This record gives sequence, structure tokens and C-alpha cells, in this order.
Amino acid sequence: MKNFRSLMCVAVCLCATATLAQPAKLEKSTVCNADGTVTFRYENPNAKDVQVDVQFAGRNPMRKDANGIWTATLGPAAPDMYPYCFVVDGVSVMDPLCPQFFPNEGFKNSLLEIPAKSGSLAHDIKNVPHGKVEYVHYYSNSLKGVNNAIVYLPPKYDSDKNKKYPVFYLLSGTTDTEEVYYKVGRVNYILDNLIAEGKAEEMIVVLPYGNPTKLLPPAPAPAGGFGGFGGGMGMMRDVVGDDITGDLMNYVENHYRTINDRDHRGIGGFSRGGNQGLGIGLRNLDKFSYLCSYSSFTSTDIPGVYDNAADTNSKIHLFWLGVGTDDFLFGNARDYMEHLDKNGIRSVKEYTHDKYGHTWMNAKYFLDKTLRLLFNPTASEEAMKNGKPALERTGQEQQFTGATMARLFPRQVTSPEYADGKVTFRINAPEAKNVQLESELLSSPVSLTKGDDGVWSVTLTNNVDDVYKYCFVVDGTKVADPTNMYLSPDKGFKYSIAYAPNNPYDVQKLGNIKFGKVTYDLNLNVANYFPPTTDEPKALIRLITGKEDTMESWFKVGGANLIADKLLAEGKTKPCMMMTDAFAEGNFSNAKMKVYTIKASDYKTWKERRAALEKLLLSL
Repeated sequence: MKNFRSLMCVAVCLCATATLAQPAKLEKSTVCNADGTVTFRYENPNAKDVQVDVQFAGRNPMRKDANGIWTATLGPAAPDMYPYCFVVDGVSVMDPLCPQFFPNEGFKNSLLEIPAKSGSLAHDIKNVPHGKVEYVHYYSNSLKGVNNAIVYLPPKYDSDKNKKYPVFYLLSGTTDTEEVYYKVGRVNYILDNLIAEGKAEEMIVVLPYGNPTKLLPPAPAPAGGFGGFGGGMGMMRDVVGDDITGDLMNYVENHYRTINDRDHRGIGGFSRGGNQGLGIGLRNLDKFSYLCSYSSFTSTDIPGVYDNAADTNSKIHLFWLGVGTDDFLFGNARDYMEHLDKNGIRSVKEYTHDKYGHTWMNAKYFLDKTLRLLFNPTASEEAMKNGKPALERTGQEQQFTGATMARLFPRQVTSPEYADGKVTFRINAPEAKNVQLESELLSSPVSLTKGDDGVWSVTLTNNVDDVYKYCFVVDGTKVADPTNMYLSPDKGFKYSIAYAPNNPYDVQKLGNIKFGKVTYDLNLNVANYFPPTTDEPKALIRLITGKEDTMESWFKVGGANLIADKLLAEGKTKPCMMMTDAFAEGNFSNAKMKVYTIKASDYKTWKERRAALEKLLLSL
């Protein structure tokens, strides 16, 4: 398996070796040129029209050469990370050669990294001690279901067993998943660098999923607008707020060494997450004293907060707000800043003008600024004392409206949709001539039928109670399902993952059991599963990845952790550790654990791999 550092594209715009889904002629799809421009390349000799859509330049046409390779050179652009995709005959597709992608409920983008010529960027992966990233499940009583979160632990967390840490809860934006502040915002690397330089306090960072109702069975839509904005803003804030303060905080404080008081808790986020974070924090100033808003604003009607400035100011160590003047939320964010000023609420305000508006380039910049202040009362107080008034109104500020939301987040088709023992796959491709569904559980692709609205669909009755990889083939081009938030973390083309709600390891069906942790150790380049017990594990299972898998695959697609959690909860197996293939068996020759090995390459499908793992666990 490739080194994790190379997978994260540190020094150049890395692109993985072509997979079977791509001809071998093209090995790199992006090249960062010396003059700051970027050359994009995409191989598809059958396409009629291809464009590249990248955040620093918008959508631009590409030209095809005699070998069927489409090319465009754009820029120059400042060093940073930029989302991009190819638009092939009207359908957006991820770059099949780029390992990095943007985790999102809807759109599917790859990530381009333009390195700095001199100096370094805040999010660079440097030769410093790195913390760990843990994926956790927890049962939420407020949701009556299982929710997800990611937890960052600082580099010395395991070496100093007595030290306790402050906690920063960091929420991402509308349609983003809990992975975004890790894989796009790079909070772990930014904080690793700052801690190594002595510029930030050691802390635990928790990344909640800001749209947890999406994980649960469908419920009637709230009246009054889109959840998270407009009339639906209050509803979503309460749901997320109850989950964070009533369930997630309890989980974190019972599973990690935390300092559990308001002086050592912070909360914030980007876009919708900023609204949620401020709303939760201001309503719970007995629990949080550090509040951060990145490209956002929140309600101006919170009892006891804005009408009692002296009391509010005495409870907040840091009230930090940042926004780009070219952001579509700038007008609303500026108005909120002015509201704080008029009511005598102290705050720090930061504006940018060069990061393309409502973007994760801004989110990373703001994060770097605030991590230096969190849980440092002296530095925070100095920043608050020097806080400037809100910018004067010009009358030209962009204002957020319902029309803005409808344009940015148009209504999507539902795919896959499960009902009555069947599953329906859909894709909106009105210009396509032929669309097929390809899956590891189908002996051959099946054709979809086009509706009058340009939406293609097919309904299957077999293999609907499992977990498997699939994609659409649109006029010969492989496309991940645009409306499915679950992507297989493959090295090359990234398939969508179908999680049938009735599969034996559906996390919601598992309910209120004890869940283990999956840790991605960035120092050792290895993924580990730790069981939810204090008993010493009696076995270690080495999970060898397949040719196109990454260290995430056995857990994201294979569900290895959930299989072990379920069988352990049922008393059918013994506690074990699981580890991807970074270590050889000899490393554990002196350990008390017996070592077993399962190779993905010995099995054709993930269903067969899961069956092999289950059989092994039952034999322990």
C-alpha cells in the first residue's frame, strides 16, 4: 500500500497510477507548472465534450488530441487545495486518477493541491509528530439512533497517560460530512504543525456529523425551508445541539481524557456548522467559552445573550468571526457582527478578499488563525481587546436568500432508494444516450431507462440486503452516484457504496450497543480496530488490502469494525484487534495475541470478504 503521505499529495499534484477503468496511456491528470498554472488532463476518446471545473477558475473547455486525451491549462493560482471535477458530455465526474476527494452528501469533486514555492502552508504535511484520527460510532438518545464523529488526538496523547486535554467541537458546512474538516480542512495537520512550533495548545478536536437526521429513517420535512438555513434553521440547530450537548459530549468525556468545564471547551464551524456552533455555544455558555464562526452567522434572538452584554462578555474567552468580503454570506455575516457591536458584545472579526468567497480555502485560513488562540486565555484576551468594529455597510453586500440556497443546492433525485425488498438507482443525465449500472454483485451491467424528466432509473430485486460497490456507466464513462454520500476509498476510480438498510451490519439496526474505534495512525500509516472493552484482546487479525484498496477499505466498505462489534455484543466472539497490512506477523511474535490473516485478494467481492471475516471471528 502506498505511503499515506504520498496519498495526501504533499509536494505535488499527485495522481494515482491508472486503474483498469482507465487506459494506461495517461498516468498523471494534473501538473502544477512553474508559472503557477495547472494543466488538467483527462483521457476519454469517446466523449464529445469535456470541461474542467475548478474553484480558482470556474468551468472551462478542454481540447482533445489524437490520443483521446483532453487538456486545459488554467491559472495561475495561489498555492492551496482546490476542489475540481470534469464535466463529460454534461455529467460531472471525479478525476479517476486523483486519490484525494471531497467528502460530501451530494457533489463529487477531486482535490488539487498546488504546493508553495517557498515557505510552507499551514496545512502542509511536515516532518513533525502527528496525532491520530479516530472514527467513532455512538448511540444518541436524543436522535434514537447511531451517529458518527471523528476525533483528533494530539501527538503525545498516548505517551502521557495522565494528561487531560481541552476539547474543540468543530462542525462542517451544508451537505458536508464529518470527514471534511479532516480530508479537506486538514485540521489534524494544521494543529500538528502549530503544536510542534509551540503556537497552539494541545487539544482534542471532535468533528461531529452536522446532519444526523440523514442517517435515520426518513421523517416529514420541516415547514419553512431547508434544514440548516431559512425557516428550517432552528429545527436543525436544536437537533444537532441536543445531540452534541446531550450525547456526543457525554461519549467524548467518557472515552477520552478531557477537562470537563466551560474554560476548556470550544465550539465552532464553517457555514452551516458555524451557525450551529454559535447557536449551541451561545445557548450553553455554562459549557463553552470559546466560540468560532467561519463564514457564517447565527440567530440574533437568543434570550439572555444579546440583551445582557456584561454577563455574556464575562463568560466568553474568545468570540471569533471570519468571512470573505466576496462570500455570498458576507452581508448576513457583516450584519451579525454589527448586531454584536450595537449590543456591546465583544468579538474578533477577520475578513479575507482573495480566497474565492464561500470556500474551504477560507475555512483552513480561519482555522489556522483561531487554533492559535483556543484555550490560551492570555492570547484570546489580547485578541478580544484588539477587536475592531464591523465594516461599514455599503449597500452592495451580498445577502443570503432562499434563491441562493436553491441555486447552490438544487433538489436531487434519490439514489439508491430501498422499498418493499427492492432498490432503485437513479441518475439525472438528460443528454446521455445510454446509461448502465455496474456492480461487483452483478454478473454484467444492467441498462437504465430514461424518463421524461431526463432521469435514468433501474430497479433491482436481488442483492438488495447487502453492502456493495457500484457505479453508473454514462455513454461509456464511469460515474459515481452523484446523490450517494458514501464513496469507496479506492486508489483510483472511486465507486459508490450501497448500504442496504436491512443488511446484517446496518449500524442503525445494531442500535444501542458498545462500538469499538477505528484509528488511522498517520505516523505508522496503519488503520487499527480496537474493541469496546477494557479486556485485553486475545487475537490480532491482519486485514490485507486488495490491489486498489486503501487502508480505509476494510472498514469503510468491508465494515470489519461493525461485524466485530455486533458479534461481540451478541457474545459470539472474543475481543480482538484488527490491523491493516502495514506490519508483518513477526512484529507480534512476543505478544500474547494470536495472529490471523485475511487477504482481500483471496476473494472476489466484499460480500465474500465479510463472510470470511465473520467465520474467523466466530471461531475465536
